[in-house]
Amino acid sequence: MTTHHATRRLFTTALLAASTGLFGLSMPAHAADTVLLNASYDVARELFKDINPLFVAEWKKTTGETVNVNQSHGGSSKQARSVADGMEAAVVTMNQANDIDMLAERGLVVQDWAKKFPHNAAPFYSTMVFLVRKGNPQQIKDWGDLAKPGVKVIIPNPKTAGNGRYTYLAAWGSVLKKGGNEAQARELVTKIFKNVPVLDAGGRGATTTFTQRSIGDVLVTFENEVNLVRAEFGDNFEVVYPSLSILAESPVAVVDKVVDRRNLRKQATGYLNFLYTEQAQDVIAKHYFRPRSEAAFKKYKANFHQISLFTVDDVFGGWKAAQKKHFDDGAEFDRIYQSK
Repeated sequence: MTTHHATRRLFTTALLAASTGLFGLSMPAHAADTVLLNASYDVARELFKDINPLFVAEWKKTTGETVNVNQSHGGSSKQARSVADGMEAAVVTMNQANDIDMLAERGLVVQDWAKKFPHNAAPFYSTMVFLVRKGNPQQIKDWGDLAKPGVKVIIPNPKTAGNGRYTYLAAWGSVLKKGGNEAQARELVTKIFKNVPVLDAGGRGATTTFTQRSIGDVLVTFENEVNLVRAEFGDNFEVVYPSLSILAESPVAVVDKVVDRRNLRKQATGYLNFLYTEQAQDVIAKHYFRPRSEAAFKKYKANFHQISLFTVDDVFGGWKAAQKKHFDDGAEFDRIYQSK
């Protein structure tokens, strides 16, 4: 089977699983083996499905120990809450620092987790782009077009999904970066969310809504997700890059409370360090995530459209400030969405 067809089959399986609520943990390992659970976000399923066996083989080769890696996927913030509520994840691989900060506040992760691995503990990053139907009938080109009357926009819930949160911040920030003010940014985001017919809990659910349920004119999601859809469904969809977007880092952390209790620190740290190796970075780039490795980025340069990116720190003063102002209960998003 070719890599292309294998990717297609894998993505179709994941879409079906997401739409039916399946695809939680992978099959259990033998009781005698060491098992790591990676709690991750929705649209990283295929990535870790390819990375995990490479890590298992490398770990066996260098240490002689057999390690199995299980996966759990869902909306990033929803996953973080599950870990906080007792899910026995040895590591978390999220799509926003905010979710790991919450775990640090609960004492599950060390406060300085972002200093434990390179690049603020984010081995790769992405950005938010648009997926439209063939021919782009609504002529969607930039963030302002999502607010046009009659345009149906598919975005996952910013309260549970990191890509919903990034989409909200990307739209808000696009106004500020072009010289607009907070009132104008609020107006744009309010109009966009009035055009959202359904709020899925996670990014993969939103993809299913758009591609399989045929709801909406445009899906806003991570760059890697739109390219997976294109690989699967070909000419049915087109990718549109807005004039600027947000830099979406995918941070990782060891869940200290779990690894210390289960004596898994060495394996968990090794797993996250493996994500920075050239072997893993190559897989990351192949899956349309933007790698930290210059060699991998250069090799897969065709996968990545040049786009101007701004950061959460730059526009919103960091994730804690953005969370408090926009996503806490009763904050901007709740007020905007309740106004629907």
